Amino acid sequence: MATATINKPLTGRRKEAVARVRLTPGTGVVTVNGLTAIGYLKRDVLVLQALGALAATNLLDKYDVIARVMGGGLTGQAGAIRMGIARALVRQDETLKGVLGRGGYLTRDSRMKERKKYGQPGARKKFQFSKR
Repeated sequence: MATATINKPLTGRRKEAVARVRLTPGTGVVTVNGLTAIGYLKRDVLVLQALGALAATNLLDKYDVIARVMGGGLTGQAGAIRMGIARALVRQDETLKGVLGRGGYLTRDSRMKERKKYGQPGARKKFQFSKR
């Protein structure tokens, strides 16, 4: 395992959110936009989702995570952090690629919000039909 800091932050994306993630060897301190993970993401479920790649590889207490996130909402940002951490782990140790790949941590979730169509109030919703 390499013990050097990743110089270039790795990018993770989900919905409209983009996360730049840096991993440094440390004690497991997670910082998101200058706040603690729970302070920024607000919900335990989102923190667990964001740190899923570290939990899957049993490296939660081996690395410090510094993430800068922009765009989207908290759920998308947690997913973006998760992908960024997974990519950074693979950059640190190539042998983790199999575990993270099988867990789906390295795959970009391509689901996006469907666009609004003209002549209706939303993507799927229609205005009420009146026969008379």
